[in-house]
Amino acid sequence: MSIKSDNRHLYLQVIDRLKQDIEKGVYKEKEKLPSEFDLAKHLGVSRATLREALRILEEENVIIRRHGVGTFVSSKPLFTSGIEQLNSVTNMINLAGMTPGTIFLRSSAEGPTEEDIRRFTCSSDENIVVIERVRTANGEPVVYCIDKVPEHILPETFSYNDESLFNILEEVSNRKITYAVAQIEPIGYHEKISPILECEPETALLVLKQMHFDESDEPILYSVNYFKADKFSFRVLRKRI
Repeated sequence: MSIKSDNRHLYLQVIDRLKQDIEKGVYKEKEKLPSEFDLAKHLGVSRATLREALRILEEENVIIRRHGVGTFVSSKPLFTSGIEQLNSVTNMINLAGMTPGTIFLRSSAEGPTEEDIRRFTCSSDENIVVIERVRTANGEPVVYCIDKVPEHILPETFSYNDESLFNILEEVSNRKITYAVAQIEPIGYHEKISPILECEPETALLVLKQMHFDESDEPILYSVNYFKADKFSFRVLRKRI
């Protein structure tokens, strides 16, 4: 069925049509699309028009193109959150109706880097506790976490009896995180982290870097979280000023 039914650019019509077909289940998650030749013929457009539409759909993470293999429908994110909301990974997983879990990799007290001294306004003599974990949802690894806390706030010998580091800080140190300054950026395949999260070669990662502050505006936790981009979606509410 040809899509030439309105006056918009053809590639825009192709984008809308393919999105509608995916929404209706004509093409399902992780399913391979027809070849460019067959799909262009089916839609009644040139291959150049189709390629432009596919390029934009790939940028929007609607599809994934694997070189030499084909084009596939992307998986819908399991977890969504407004980045303006300070939500723990544990809570995000719970809200999705799944069971959060933790694979504890290591915890060690280390001398601060120059960046640590700047971030926490600490002395060069104070150790920083570094915690590395993999967070799971129903047993599937979804987030790789690196957390840093000054040792006077969270000793290396803390009791790890909760999935949420936010809760641990409250219980062990009586410190409640009230806000964070965040930076998010996408990256491609990571040689160390992608295999741990069982990512496909084409699966990107979303890196969320956050400095967390307590009720006294003291920086107490710095986190770098690597999210599987096919599992998580972050949105931002922007208001005109």
